[in-house]
Order: sequence, then structure tokens, then C-alpha cells
Amino acid sequence: MTKKLYIKTYGCQMNVYDSARMTDVLAPLGFVPADAPDGADIVILNTCHIREKAAEKVFSDLGRLRPLKDAKAEAGGDMILAVAGCVAQAEGAEILRRAPFVDIVLGPQTYHRLPEMVARAMRAAAAPGAGGTAGRGILDTEFPAETKFDHLPETASPQGVAAFLAVQEGCDKFCTFCVVPYTRGAEYSRPAADVIAEARHLVAAGAREITLLGQNVNAYHGDAPDGRGGSWGLGRLVRALAEIPGLDRLRYTTSHPRDVDDELIAAHRDVPALMPFLHLPVQSGSDRILEAMNRRHTADEYRRIIDRLRAARPDLALSSDFIVGFPGESDGDFQATLDLIDEIKFFAQAFSFKYSPRPGTPAALIDGQVAEEVKAERLATVQDLLAAQQRRFNEASIGRAVPVLFEKEGRHPGQLVGRTPHMQSVHAAAPVRLLGRTVPVRLLACGRNSIAGEVATLDDGDPGAVAEDRFCA
Repeated sequence: MTKKLYIKTYGCQMNVYDSARMTDVLAPLGFVPADAPDGADIVILNTCHIREKAAEKVFSDLGRLRPLKDAKAEAGGDMILAVAGCVAQAEGAEILRRAPFVDIVLGPQTYHRLPEMVARAMRAAAAPGAGGTAGRGILDTEFPAETKFDHLPETASPQGVAAFLAVQEGCDKFCTFCVVPYTRGAEYSRPAADVIAEARHLVAAGAREITLLGQNVNAYHGDAPDGRGGSWGLGRLVRALAEIPGLDRLRYTTSHPRDVDDELIAAHRDVPALMPFLHLPVQSGSDRILEAMNRRHTADEYRRIIDRLRAARPDLALSSDFIVGFPGESDGDFQATLDLIDEIKFFAQAFSFKYSPRPGTPAALIDGQVAEEVKAERLATVQDLLAAQQRRFNEASIGRAVPVLFEKEGRHPGQLVGRTPHMQSVHAAAPVRLLGRTVPVRLLACGRNSIAGEVATLDDGDPGAVAEDRFCA
């Protein structure tokens, strides 16, 4: 008999990928994905520790799930409730203390052991006197000597036209505001042969665009596939993946300025499948704040990297992350961030946040915490500037026909949704047969979250597949 599995995914694309892999490892036990937690046999919260009050949001969700777990038990069944991801890694024991009805807490490096944990929880629930709902309290947040990638099965969960592929995990940078080195562990790169094999599998399943994932994806240095030793960087890996028949587009996220090397810049110049869009977090425009963050690059070094990338790929669109209100940030430091944004112009999109302390990180102990009202004012200023730049970027595209890869059906009948090479979301009236194809779409009008377009026809009247021609915004 099939059993229902519901996973709620918080946070980044890495968590989206991990949720799909947890689905894969549980499939041999008879679990199939469910759209809602009601009546599910397993509910997993795959958590993220980046946002403010992340743990409290998890406990809030657990409180809403407890009545569902109790109702399942009253009906003679059992709901296994698990918490996975970075909050689980950071606060596993506290989760079991505050929510003893949780059955499993597992860190992001232990997903390959999930079937064993589930089997233990199911045996405990079936034991005499267990009552079908007793908290089993399985905790597994160890960083194993092996990696989860050594044991995960072949990707099975359908990802659709645009797929994620994790190539690197962990972080050795130790930015003072970030919990990732403590929750994801040291940097690890998968062997190139494994990455290529998974990419081929994804393409065979219908993927036409693959986004390579990692906490610092451009720190990738995976074993070369020729068996003669040595390693490949991300640029070499991109070139190899671009040769896979049927794979039209490649992207990668998220990256660190210190790991942008000559080989990667050359790949942006030479590989048409590598999309002209780059998310490269800078966090601040102030060298003093960058040093306090332990970013180990200056604002000018970041500018020079951008200059080199744009020289290699003139149509490159940028995205970045910004933190405002970092401890000790003065008005002058904040102005330096505004100046950097205005100079470089993060056209396509950007993400900005108020600094919030993360327990266990060095920045949480720094003197000079900025007042909440000051952080809120600075965030509003940054977001207004970034939104204006994104709006100008999108408006500059209106009237042009650009290649759009249609990924899914839209909210309205007869509508498809896709993305341009610059990650702009586009919706247009189009037949379902164009799903998974890259077609020319004339951009008509900017909405709040997407651009309206119309499919442009070729000389023969058919909106057929088109090449990813480079174009300047």
C-alpha cells in the first residue's frame, strides 16, 4: 500500500533540491508525495536558518501540525513528524525538548539515513503500549565521514523543465553573520562524473535548464572524470555539461566573489548555454563593514570582478545580496552601499535584508548593534533603489523579442509561464505544446512580478525553438 509523504520546504534552492532527494530515498518504502499534510503518513519540515526568527516559525508550524498528528492517531493511524534542514542541525535537542511529539530530527548531511530513521519510528509506533503517537525522539545531526551524495539513489523525483542539481555543499568562508558553516559543514564538491551523470538523467526526464547549486557553488573543485587525478573547477564543469544533448540552458547559484576565477569568467564568454545572469552577493559597499563581516574582499575588488565579467559577457545581468544595519554600520558605511548599488547597477534583481543576530555566530556578539528603526529605514531606502533599477531594466526590454523557455502553465487557461535568459518571469498566451521549448516572445508590459508577452512567429509562421542569441539590455 502506498503511504503519503508531505514535505514543507523553507528557504533556498538547496532545500528544494534536498526535499526532492528525501522524496527519492523514501519512495522504495512506498511513500508518494502529497499536496497537504492532512492525513499524511509522514510530514517533514525542511527548514532554513537564514531568515530572522527561523526557529520560532518552525515551532509555530509544529504547533499547527500537532492536531493533525493527534487526529491521525485517534483514527487508528500514525503520522511521523520530522524536522530536517539547518534549524534541525542547529537546534535539534531544543526541538525535541520543546516539541516532544516530533519523531525525527535530522541534519542536512543525513538524508541518506532517513529510511532507517523512518523504519525505527514506525517500529516504535507499532510497539505494544506505544499508542501509535508516542514521540520517538530520533536525533541525527552528526556530520558523517562520508557525504550524503555517496549514498543517495539516482534522481527520481520529476523536476520539470527547469531543474536543480547540487554540485557543492558547505562553506569554509565563515562570514561572521552566517550559520551555514555550522549547519552545512565544510565545503565539499561532488565528483564531476557524478554531476554529469545526474545532469544527463535530468535531461532525459525532460529538463531543458539546469541550475547548479551550492552554498558557494563557484568554490566547486570536483574530482575529474578521467580517473587520472586532479580536479575540475566550476568553469570546466559548465563546459562539460553544456555538451549534453538537449540541455539548452545552464545557471548557477549562489557564488562568492573570492571564487570567481579566470576559468569561470572564460566560460561566461565562451559557453552560450551559460545564461547571462549572475547572482554574486556583496553584502555591503563599505570596506570597514566587509572586514567586520569577514568577507575577505573589498568593494573595489568586487567592482573589478564585475568589470571583468561584463567585459567577457556584455549582456550580463546581475543580482546580489545586501545586509543593512550590520553591527557598527554608520551613516557613511550605509552610503557606501548605496553608492556601490548606484555605480554597478544590479539591474535584474537583488535581495536585501536587515541584519538579525544568529545564535552562535561571531557577529551576534559584536558591540554596536544598530537600532531596529534605523535598520528599517535603511532597508526601505535600499529596496526602493533596487526596485527602481529592476523596473528600468524590465522596461528597457519592452518591445523586444527575446528567447523564453516556457516552464509551466500559468494561472489562466491557455497561458504559459517561462523565463528569459536574464531570469525575467514572462507570461504569454501559448499552446501547451510549447512547454519545454525556447521560443521568441515579444515583451509587452511590465507587471509587479512578471512581464506580459506574446509569442512571436518565425518566417514560416511557427513559433519554433530558437537559439539563445546574446542581446544587450
